Amino acid sequence: MRNGSLLAALTVTSCLALSPALAQDADVGAELYTDYCAACHGVSGKGDGDMANVMTIPSPNLTLLSKNNDGEFPMLKVIHIIDGRTGLRAHGGPMPVFGRLFTSDGMGPENPYGSVLEVRGRVLSVALYLESLQE
Repeated sequence: MRNGSLLAALTVTSCLALSPALAQDADVGAELYTDYCAACHGVSGKGDGDMANVMTIPSPNLTLLSKNNDGEFPMLKVIHIIDGRTGLRAHGGPMPVFGRLFTSDGMGPENPYGSVLEVRGRVLSVALYLESLQE
């Protein structure tokens, strides 16, 4: 019985320890989204950003990603779009238009935006934020 109580306590503690990290990721993601994505995709993610009027290809409503994917958020696809692996044409070439902020091969003078892990953290934070916007 004692081992069961200890296991339960460790499980609860682990869950509580993860909660601030997830909240922080969402906060970081929200800030990155506002700074780099909202101009085209809109503050609310509905594709109505200030730049949407001048774009030749309509900016998608990012709040419908889950709905358009049988109710499941397409996390891997979203990550690949953000980090440029899909080369989405609407962005004038590889996404994002912000260069190496969301892509990285390593640190050094040729890459002032940080390590691969930092960049992947940014991408994941934005993806987690977009997941939170789903209708």
